[in-house]
Amino acid sequence: MADAAVEGADSRGEGGAPAGGSDPGEAQPDLAEPEEPGASADPQDAEAHATPSTGPGWRAKLRGLHVARVLPGKTLGWRARARRRRVARAAATSELQAVETGTAQAVPEARGGMFRSLRNHNYRLFAIGGVISNVGGWMQRTAQDLLVLDLTNGSAVALGVTTALQFLPLLLFGLWGGMLADRYPKRRLLMIAQSLMGVLALTMGLLVVTGNAQFWHVYVMAFVLGLISCVEVPTRQSFVVEMVGRKDLANAVALNASSFNLARVVGPAVAGVLISVLGGTGPMFLVNALSFVAVLSGLALMRASELTAPDPVPRAKGQLREGLRYVLDRPDLLLPILLVAFVSLFTQSFSMSIALMARGVFGAGASSFGLASSMFAVGALGGALMAARRVRPSRKLLIGGAVSFGLFQIATGLAPWYPLYLLFLIPAGVALISVNTAANTSVQLASSPEMRGRVMGIYVLVFTGGAPIGAPLLGWISEMGGPRVGVMIGGVLTLAGTGAAIMLTRVIGRRSRAAVRGVTAAAAGA
Repeated sequence: MADAAVEGADSRGEGGAPAGGSDPGEAQPDLAEPEEPGASADPQDAEAHATPSTGPGWRAKLRGLHVARVLPGKTLGWRARARRRRVARAAATSELQAVETGTAQAVPEARGGMFRSLRNHNYRLFAIGGVISNVGGWMQRTAQDLLVLDLTNGSAVALGVTTALQFLPLLLFGLWGGMLADRYPKRRLLMIAQSLMGVLALTMGLLVVTGNAQFWHVYVMAFVLGLISCVEVPTRQSFVVEMVGRKDLANAVALNASSFNLARVVGPAVAGVLISVLGGTGPMFLVNALSFVAVLSGLALMRASELTAPDPVPRAKGQLREGLRYVLDRPDLLLPILLVAFVSLFTQSFSMSIALMARGVFGAGASSFGLASSMFAVGALGGALMAARRVRPSRKLLIGGAVSFGLFQIATGLAPWYPLYLLFLIPAGVALISVNTAANTSVQLASSPEMRGRVMGIYVLVFTGGAPIGAPLLGWISEMGGPRVGVMIGGVLTLAGTGAAIMLTRVIGRRSRAAVRGVTAAAAGA
């Protein structure tokens, strides 16, 4: 299991009830210029524009601002009037776009502290099972990397191929997994997927313990695990909203990221110690197989009456194309998805780079390698806990986190000493989790319930689908030029990808707006 989901914003609230201010029958905001300061500034006029469900409109708010800032007998200067008109236009345009795109539902105020989502019975079971399973998963991931290096005499290319095979199915079939998440009950899909993952870990553990494991066995296991993840990941991502509802959505995403990274701290460290003590990687696979019992138990004990599941989407042709068009027409979805696409192209290989740097550059053993992974996870855990206090992420946080991660990738590649390398891994973890959490929250808050599975399928596709390209490429570069060169090139490409995501969003957004204006003009002339 990994970091979880945030509920999308649409024109209808939980249970299908209309959300305040988003009724399709409600009048659209007036786009006329606001009245000049000489117009009526009576506060009662502003209150007349307010409704119990929506609160004061942008005109009323501006009048209230005028009353508060303009002294009797005085008028605003031309600069203040121009600034007021710009604010009014932006507010009216934003509100109109929200109505037109079905995202006018406001995010309810979230209260109750950093761990407020844990008050929910179903989410509490989900989170407990997730922590246990994530620890087992990171123990297996650590053992898998070391097993590949042992079976292939330290081949970085083989390590990159293993990572690529694990994420290749998500690149090929991830969109179909998101479509299944929209069609079928998510809890049932999760129980099936988690059971299959447990059987796969048990099989691989028995092969390693009995001494029959070969490197191609690891390849097959990684590929099959990727196939199961095609359904499991988007289903799990979009399931959290059914447990916690909209108001605690951002908090639940951050807590799941915290759970994931807490396990990332504990798992590799424990695995490194146990591998040294037990003299092999096989027991780590068996421990992970046992950890799936916690997840399955939590899912089975949930109260079905407290889940707010949307109606399943009937099977129909063109649903994948519908999901892609939905994202392309929404800049608020497109930017985080494109940014994650470019950043994650080299993010998934960063864990691989930690293994190569620890063993190939600093000569660290299994326990020291586990310490490096844990230091990176400490930063990620801190970033996730900070994110748990936010109600909604900002665009600056999303872009700033991506730029920071690229810079700290370069810094880790330049680190001359192992302690300094470990120190740089902490802010790198903070930056990466800031990007992932902000993007995940933004995408799910902007998605409507009937589209959330497909949107998360696209998100998971770009989040993990770049690994089959980035991991072998950086593995080859690391083998040719050394691990340091591979890590630094990954950082440079992350920075370049961030700029490309911003530019592409602007280009596609302009084309989309031009198309809308063309349709509107044609309708007006008809």
